[in-house]
Amino acid sequence: MGEHHPQRSSEEAAALARRVADAMWANDHASQALALRVLDVGPGEARVAMRVRRDMLNGHGICHGGFIFTLADSAFAYACNSYNLVTVASGCSIDFLAPAREGDELTAHAHERSASGRTGVYDIEVTNQRGEKIALFRGKSYRIKGHVVEEA
Repeated sequence: MGEHHPQRSSEEAAALARRVADAMWANDHASQALALRVLDVGPGEARVAMRVRRDMLNGHGICHGGFIFTLADSAFAYACNSYNLVTVASGCSIDFLAPAREGDELTAHAHERSASGRTGVYDIEVTNQRGEKIALFRGKSYRIKGHVVEEA
């Protein structure tokens, strides 16, 4: 973590990650529509939460896997863009471990595992309010040109 800007202090890096998250959130209509909440963001990591609503349930009465994937994918996006280098997903996979039910509070915690050159690997663990693991997501990132916010 932090290899993109080793000259930044940890406080500067954390403040930049927050500015980037705020700028991304302003245009993140998908996450807003699902009422996701960015709880924490820092260099190479993020925590995003979602309450499972009735309209997120599938025909079995459990949370549709696509919503769990979206939650994890959003945490991945906030984590991999936290260095203010525009980064997109190049691939993702998910393993569902347990069902999520209506009213559950899910939290996706994204951690950078590797970042080298333009590519990165991030692991995202989705848990419920009891700390039970619901899903494990792995995202592969690719950095493209540009910055999310103007640097001071």
